[in-house]
Amino acid sequence: MARYDIIIVGGGPAGIFTALELIRSGLDLNIILLEKGKDIEKRFCPLHVKDVSCRHCAMCDILSGWGGAGAFSDGKLTLSPEIGGFLGRYLVHEELTGLIRYVDETYMSYGAPKESYGGDTREVRELQEVASKHNLILIPSLIRHLGTDRCAGLLKKLKNDINNRAEIRLNTAVKEIIVRERKAIGVHTDKGEEFSGDYIILAPGREGSEWLNEEAKRLNLTALNNPVDIGVRVELPAPVLEPLTKITYEPKLFFYSRKFDDKVRTFCVNPYGEVVKEYSHGISTVNGHSYSDKKTNNTNFAILVSTYFTEPFHEPIAYGQYIARLANILGMGVIVQRLGDLQMGRRSTYERISRGIVEPTLKDATPGDLSFVIPYRYLSDILEMLEAMDKIAPGVNSRHTLLYGVEVKFYSMLLKLTNSLETEVKNLFAIGDGAGVSRGLVQASASGVVVARELIKRLKDVKPKRSKVGV
Repeated sequence: MARYDIIIVGGGPAGIFTALELIRSGLDLNIILLEKGKDIEKRFCPLHVKDVSCRHCAMCDILSGWGGAGAFSDGKLTLSPEIGGFLGRYLVHEELTGLIRYVDETYMSYGAPKESYGGDTREVRELQEVASKHNLILIPSLIRHLGTDRCAGLLKKLKNDINNRAEIRLNTAVKEIIVRERKAIGVHTDKGEEFSGDYIILAPGREGSEWLNEEAKRLNLTALNNPVDIGVRVELPAPVLEPLTKITYEPKLFFYSRKFDDKVRTFCVNPYGEVVKEYSHGISTVNGHSYSDKKTNNTNFAILVSTYFTEPFHEPIAYGQYIARLANILGMGVIVQRLGDLQMGRRSTYERISRGIVEPTLKDATPGDLSFVIPYRYLSDILEMLEAMDKIAPGVNSRHTLLYGVEVKFYSMLLKLTNSLETEVKNLFAIGDGAGVSRGLVQASASGVVVARELIKRLKDVKPKRSKVGV
């Protein structure tokens, strides 16, 4: 049995920043990082070159592999403690702000651009005032945009530096965590291998949230429900939203619906970007990207409705999957519908969409009727927010606007954790989006730093310093 000081499960931003921070400590640590997906150069979506179904792939390269789902995301670094996660539950504001700054500086040192958008500026404050007049809350947030195309090069540099001081095993899925007397001592992989370790850090990403949920049940860990986020991806002409995106790049808008008083929000705005499909656990969902070196004529963003379920229901992930599967059944994958058709109570067709002014960037979507998929409550909330947004960006609520469904975020389970993100099992930590701790690149990365610094404190008196630090 191979033995390590620290085992990291997951090669997304949370796992990567855990390894990077441990290496930077200079301690002589034996570290292994296990990732079930492929290396960044080998991650490839066949939909880009040929007409195939997502079911063609056993595992979605968009979601799994070195860099995690963030490797093929829009690459936004949201530099606000209020946006992108729940680390504020565990850290005081000043500590979280400092961590975000540290993570941002690290990303820039590996190639993130110096240019940023938004923040607490006069233009943003003016937008806030206009939004508030129409029952919208605009959250000021400083954002640095990597672009999907720039992410790959940055992640390669990170991998090269980590690989100098830690072992990285790709194409290796962890099947279960080994626990003895409520203490984590190792992991079993799907290949029948067993690795023992003094500390186990779980960073499975949202692709691994269902696995983590099952492991939590097996280990009798206390799980707290995060809200499940269900909604649509909206696509419209880029100039419609440009009054907002040219100032903030990604406007973070919140809205409380009149009919149900539900919290509704925009998420992952992609100026001049494209809508993409993701495939996980037999389910196709929708997302969006934008790039630093190429542009489409459209901007896309998600509108998500957050719901906290109460007793006796404890399966928010299963609920989100059910809604997504229903869309897949009716549309043989992702459904696209013109807003005008939805408002008129009819399905969209290829002919109706072709007569519109918005050309879909996701070609592999089936025209249909989202009202057969999304519950009335969610649809009502989404339509109300589109009406409100139209007041500050005329054209959002146009009959030509496209809605893709469904977009669901599966990071809905949150384990009971200490302030250092340790579970109720000793020496077992849970971080990142898959653990419900974060909802974006920056706070996922910061959660890795939190755990790494805790382990450095525990190990600094028992582990010697290396003679030379690699990064």
